[in-house]
Amino acid sequence: MSTGKGSRATAEHAPPVTAVRAGSRRASAFLARRSLAAHRRSWAAVFAAAGAAAALLGAFALVLGSLLLAGPPVERYAGADAVVAADQKVSYTAKPWGSEPRTVSAYLPERVRLDRALVARAAAAEGVAAAVADDSVPVALGDGVPATARSWESAALTPYRLTAGRAPGGAGEVVLDAGAAPAGVRPGGTVTLRADGAARSYTVSGLAEARGGAGSPAVFLTEARLTELAGHPRTVDAIGVVAERGVSAGALRDALRAALPEATDQGRAVRVLTGAERGEGERVDALGGRGDLLAMLASVAGTVVMVALLVIASTLTQAVHQRSGELALLRAVGASPRQLRSAVGREAGRVAAVAAVVGGIGALPLGLLMRSLLETEALVLPVPPWLPFAAGAAGALLVALAARPVAMLAARRVTRMRPSAALGAAGAPEPGDPGRVRTVAGLLLALAGVGSAGVATAQGGQAAALAASSSAMSLVIAVALLGPRIAGVAVRVLGAPMRRAGGVSGFLAARSTAAHTRRLGVALTPVVLVAAFVCVQLAATSTLERAADRQAAAALRADLMVTAPGGLPSEVAGTVRGVPGVTAATGVLRSAVVLAHREAGEPALDRLPVLGVTAGQLEGTLDAGVTAGDLGDLRGTDTVAVGADRAGSLDAGVGDRVKLRLGDGTEVAPRVVAVYERALGVGDFLFPREALAAHVSAARDHAVLVRTDGTDRDATAAAVHDALAPYGGALTGPATDDAVRTAPATSGEDDALMVIGVGVIGGFALLAVVSTLTLISVGRRRELRLLRLVGAGRGQLTRMLVLETALVAVAGLALGTLVAAIPLTAFSVALAGSAPYMEPARYGALVLAVVVAAVAGTLLPARSGR
Repeated sequence: MSTGKGSRATAEHAPPVTAVRAGSRRASAFLARRSLAAHRRSWAAVFAAAGAAAALLGAFALVLGSLLLAGPPVERYAGADAVVAADQKVSYTAKPWGSEPRTVSAYLPERVRLDRALVARAAAAEGVAAAVADDSVPVALGDGVPATARSWESAALTPYRLTAGRAPGGAGEVVLDAGAAPAGVRPGGTVTLRADGAARSYTVSGLAEARGGAGSPAVFLTEARLTELAGHPRTVDAIGVVAERGVSAGALRDALRAALPEATDQGRAVRVLTGAERGEGERVDALGGRGDLLAMLASVAGTVVMVALLVIASTLTQAVHQRSGELALLRAVGASPRQLRSAVGREAGRVAAVAAVVGGIGALPLGLLMRSLLETEALVLPVPPWLPFAAGAAGALLVALAARPVAMLAARRVTRMRPSAALGAAGAPEPGDPGRVRTVAGLLLALAGVGSAGVATAQGGQAAALAASSSAMSLVIAVALLGPRIAGVAVRVLGAPMRRAGGVSGFLAARSTAAHTRRLGVALTPVVLVAAFVCVQLAATSTLERAADRQAAAALRADLMVTAPGGLPSEVAGTVRGVPGVTAATGVLRSAVVLAHREAGEPALDRLPVLGVTAGQLEGTLDAGVTAGDLGDLRGTDTVAVGADRAGSLDAGVGDRVKLRLGDGTEVAPRVVAVYERALGVGDFLFPREALAAHVSAARDHAVLVRTDGTDRDATAAAVHDALAPYGGALTGPATDDAVRTAPATSGEDDALMVIGVGVIGGFALLAVVSTLTLISVGRRRELRLLRLVGAGRGQLTRMLVLETALVAVAGLALGTLVAAIPLTAFSVALAGSAPYMEPARYGALVLAVVVAAVAGTLLPARSGR
């Protein structure tokens, strides 16, 4: 022990702490520079994975930002300075478990109309030059071209200008959009229009064209005739306002708000829309569709973040583990743990920073491509100049921040060794035991994944989908954590067949994989990820579509079906019903309702598509699979039939009442008269047609289902065809299940999300397979050279690598399929009541893609080592 005087002398001559730290930082920087130059090939794989992750994250940030700013385009109201419309939002407030009350909102799918008396009040507001009632009625022009009928007074809101002829002067006159007018039609000629009734000839009084285009073709009638066709004389769709010269948009908005009531008689708020908001008055459901798309895309984006972080962590961890001998040697010759961790962190940080910048730049074209898939006529996704930079920076920043701590954590085991132990560990193979903490964490996540799958079976709708998605992600991360142990099991299962089939090469492959289970576990992780992700995405969609198709086909009893562009007038079903040989005919009116309920204690508003039918005709045309009650009682405006699953979630049976909001926000509590089981095919609710007709934007049937007596079907079909001549309907046979499906099997948005989810993210996961296996192959070059030196032939090494690649592909696909099957089974049982289904061709394409990626990542980089 030293004396106090010696201690003081030692302290006086000791270097300052800051100098020691500065020296340590310089040593770390030196080690990082030299190591970065010496391991360029290994870091290239990390660079590729990090750059792709940054591009993908930045692209999703760009699309989400653009979608948040999206809105419907201004077309019909381009010439209006303001539009007065009813609020399309509905709200629901409830108190979650153990929390403060929360309010959620949703957009109504059908138009909420205004009292016609508000037109005069808007016209009397200060600074208003004109206020015009604007109604729209879907019509068929000539041979069935869909168009929109409007009053000539509303033409000023676009604006349209006459190019020939004059304005309509009577109920039998019409002005045509010049771009949609039938060939050869001129003022003074005639044209056929089909609205809510039989076709009628109108005299063409003039032709008009819009400045800059106006969306769908328009035909203009007198206001009195249009009001008659619209069928709601006391209300209007919206009010277009033209301001006096010199009146600003803000002043006009304030004047209209002062002149108009705050709410309609039904309690809906009255909105004054100016600028880009005017498009909301044209397409009432555009923002509702945007909300649905945002929710789905945000869910996918959350998965993307987890996938990107998992891929970065996997590649960085493998890059560091491959240098464990080098790090152990540096530790043995005196490098401190802090210096080594700092050096590794600096290397990873520099590589990730450069990769993040490159990926951030690449996020722009990828994001614009994804945006183009989601943009529709009803929704314009703007890209302000700042958004690409912000999105790219967000993706790059996340990758750059994640890389360094992951790399330092991966180097923690070696750097914590004592120098003497590190010297013995230098050159020794990496142990296959993942460690107690990692094992426990992996087991807990596996249990959590299975538990989430169990929760999904007891849920419905969005809650089941979220629980299944959470289950899949938990299981994938559990596989990543338990990779070495899982790899050991895979070697024990597949090692013996590999040895028997491959001879010397099989023996080498089995021994190599058994000795390096940690490396094999890392190789399996991206394969499991891509297999599980793609299977979940494709099989979930296929399962629901298949179940819905089967139920719709089983429910359909009609022989024939009548359809028409833009829908059919309500009287068509009655006309067809009177044709000899027809035993039943019912019109199918599509709409939607909003259901307020709780999911896991949280308030939720779900928009659910529904059908309006004629109950007296259902026995011959539609069999919903009634389990209780009678669909014959589905009459009037106060009854409803409910699907069995939905009835169970609402705890409602025959005779009970269910609270709903119809498409225009009207609150109703109809009495349940029947419960049926084929809800996936025909929707969760069936209403009498008359209950929905007054609450839809246009009360036109999607189709008319026809049942014949079967005696002479061809003669009956010909008679039906003749009866349809005044209406322009098309007769098809046999009837297809699209007539009763509440929504098409796939929509443009669904297709776009499928391309983004499977194409973009699946492609990134395949790139992760290639980069991870490339990284492993680069690290094995010394091992392969050593095998060559001790006598292994080039062909034997090639066959060994082929067998190892087959082991990775087979084990990864099998494990990924199992990981996907657990949440998919829960999801399918909860929503479809069946086992999950995936088209064999799609699974075959997945297998082929994984095999190609595995070969590209294993055989090609290892050529120089043989």
